[in-house]
Amino acid sequence: MSNAIKLYRHALSGHAHRVELMLSLLGLPVELVAVDLANGAHKKPEFLALNPFGQVPVIDDNGTVLADSNAIIVYLAQKYGKGQWLPSDPLALAKVMRWLSVAAGQIASGPATARLITVFGAPYNADEAITRSHALLKVMESELATRTFLAGSEASVADVAGYSYIAHAPEGNVSLADYPNVRTWLDRVEALPGFVPMQRTAAGLQVA
Repeated sequence: MSNAIKLYRHALSGHAHRVELMLSLLGLPVELVAVDLANGAHKKPEFLALNPFGQVPVIDDNGTVLADSNAIIVYLAQKYGKGQWLPSDPLALAKVMRWLSVAAGQIASGPATARLITVFGAPYNADEAITRSHALLKVMESELATRTFLAGSEASVADVAGYSYIAHAPEGNVSLADYPNVRTWLDRVEALPGFVPMQRTAAGLQVA
């Protein structure tokens, strides 16, 4: 595993899952390194040396250390994706980058935050996060009526960035029942060769 890319992650982090998913879709060897968030391992000096913001994920690609999930998946796609996951055409690339902004904005403040409340007990306003989630899902539902994937007809890093927290939105009490196009898109991502799921919890609407 000496040439494997090290991924510092937490199994329940959607941000970390984005990177794990990208690595798997690209067929890259990976060594998963668990970071004990509950005991503050991400705030210890040795981890802060990897990412001064004290957040997972971080990768170590044989000496190249990089943090931030969206930055990492762009790096991996550009370096290893053979042009498949990150288009070079200016307009196509802009459409992908738009969804990376959504992932860092509306997805983070909506379904990701709603899930932080139920899974990790984070002190946020659940009603506000759920309202933001449905506002986002309505836009996604409309846009996915005319597209196979978020940024066009081919899967891209946009889908990798968007998948994890949308797929796990029910864990934050955000129902996907009213969004058939979104659910079909999730199925398409899950059907991609090399797809790996994120660990589910029994939180929210996920209770069996």
